[in-house]
This record gives sequence, C-alpha cells and structure tokens, in this order.
Amino acid sequence: MSFDTLPYSRRDALRLAAGVAACLGMAASPLAALAQTAPGGAPLKIATIGAGREGGALGTLFAKAGHPVMFSSRHPEQLNDLVASAGPLAKAGTVADAIGFADVVLLVVPYTAVEQIGKDHGKALAAKPLVLDVSNPIAGRDGEELTKFVEQRGGAGLATAALLPGAHLVRAFNAIGFSQLPQLAHRQGDPVGVPIAGDDQNALAIASRLIKEIGFEPVVVGGLAMGKYLNVRTPLAGVHTPDEIRQIAATLK
Repeated sequence: MSFDTLPYSRRDALRLAAGVAACLGMAASPLAALAQTAPGGAPLKIATIGAGREGGALGTLFAKAGHPVMFSSRHPEQLNDLVASAGPLAKAGTVADAIGFADVVLLVVPYTAVEQIGKDHGKALAAKPLVLDVSNPIAGRDGEELTKFVEQRGGAGLATAALLPGAHLVRAFNAIGFSQLPQLAHRQGDPVGVPIAGDDQNALAIASRLIKEIGFEPVVVGGLAMGKYLNVRTPLAGVHTPDEIRQIAATLK
C-alpha cells in the first residue's frame, strides 16, 4: 500500500574542566539550539512524510504556528489544496525534497511503508535531530506478519528504531484522530496532553517545544520501549489531560 493512501486507510484507526567544555560544546551545537523548549524559539523547517489526513492536520497546525512546512508525497502535484489550506508557510515536494528541506521530520505513513523509507532515506533521517514517529502498526491494515514483527521487537517505537537505525525518534500523536486535532489545539482550561516516548533527550526537548507551540501539553511517559502503549486501542489512546496521562502511564511501567 502506498503511503499516499493514508487518508483513507486509517479512517477507523485514527480517532514530543571536561564537563564544562562538553556543556559549552553542546550549547553551541545546532541540536542544542533546536532544543529550546520555551515558546518563541526560532521557527523550524518541518517535513511530513505522508500527507494524508493525520499528516495534513499536523502539518497545518505547525504551519499556522509559524513553522515552514513541506508536505511530501510521491505525487506532490496532488497536494495543492492541502498547501493552500495550510497557508503561506506551506509547500509540497517529494519525500527526498522534504527530508532535504527539513530540520524535523514527521513520519505519518502506514506502517508497511516504514521499512522502505528506512532503506531509501535512512541515512538522511539519521542526520535529523528529530523524527517524530506518528505511524502505527494496525493488523487489519498492515497484516499479521508485520504486527508480529513489531511485537517481537518490543512494540512500535523499538520496531521503528530497528527500521530507521540511528534516527532520533520520538513517538507522539499516535492515538488522537486527525479530525480532533484542530479542535483540541489551544483548548481552554486544562490543555490536552500528548504522551510522548523516546530515548534521546534532545529529540524529546525539541518534540516538547513543538507540541507546546501548537497548543498541546507533552507528557514524557518513558523511552521508546513505552511506544507500544501509544498506539490506538491502548490505555493512553484518546483525549486525556496531562495528569490523567501520568496516572495511566504509572500503571503501565
């Protein structure tokens, strides 16, 4: 299945002296600059691999928050309406174009596409400070063989890391449906929490900054091994406050 079919295939499933020298070196690095967690940091160039309903909704939120966004597809000429609706900071390109353009990459594809993306673009993705993994393995769509592979690797998160070696991965937005995202962003009162999982502290910091800027509250629930709990039909799926996420996550460890 092509990832260009994502909007239609996920209809049901979709509803973050030496010691001082080291610190100074990190502070001067591009990765540390990207990891500013306070709102108002420099805009980041964001690419979506997959421009379906979830990728389109997330990319649009980031574009409207002031980040240049490139939606990617095998057929970028078919994304004109999405680009127009996302606003003047949005454009479209091929997957290779988008990865080359981006500081941060959103991976929003059917899970069957992840392995080939790793083969075609793994080296380039590993050079990015953050790959936000929004893709879920779903047996009814992706097949029992693939979901068994994911389970054997310890769940989504660790499986994605095996398919994209070296990538600075954070799982996020895996179980909030695309149609809810615009309504839930910047919600009055308690913000909607977004559970995130990752092993790379810098990637988690960048993801947290971006999630806050589009009006949600990131909640780190653990490393990539916790990524299996961020899928649809798990206790962390759906809409929760940050405190509710922390309470649920505490029961899963």
